Amino acid sequence: MYLLTALAGLLGFELETISEQVKRKIIAGVVMALLGLIGAIFLIIAGYIALSEQLGPLIAALILGGSFLLLTLAVYLGTRIGEAKRQREAVERRRSSQTGAFLTTAAITALPVLLKSPWFRTLGIPAAAIAALLVASNSGEKDDE
Repeated sequence: MYLLTALAGLLGFELETISEQVKRKIIAGVVMALLGLIGAIFLIIAGYIALSEQLGPLIAALILGGSFLLLTLAVYLGTRIGEAKRQREAVERRRSSQTGAFLTTAAITALPVLLKSPWFRTLGIPAAAIAALLVASNSGEKDDE
């Protein structure tokens, strides 16, 4: 903590000012969330009252309860689908990095043997440079997507 205070002092930040701003923002966020929750509760109550006048109190409670259970199920399924997608992407990134590491290791291992060959020095090195250039240009295009 002393290091952070000294570093903040060197950089010209006043730690007290920053911490007070953070506290104010947290308090304002909590108050806004609480007021929003109260507003949502009153809207639900108003919907219940309107439904109960039209259909009766039991049917209104069943409709609202079922609606919220369906919303809960939709959110749950959405999070599961999103998590599965993130896991697939992580596996693909890991597989890609492992493949790249394997190819690099194989190339480094074979390099001393290939460099002894005069044929490789005249044709292979320029071909390898062109291949590396193509691979580098294709990997840059994937990052833009």
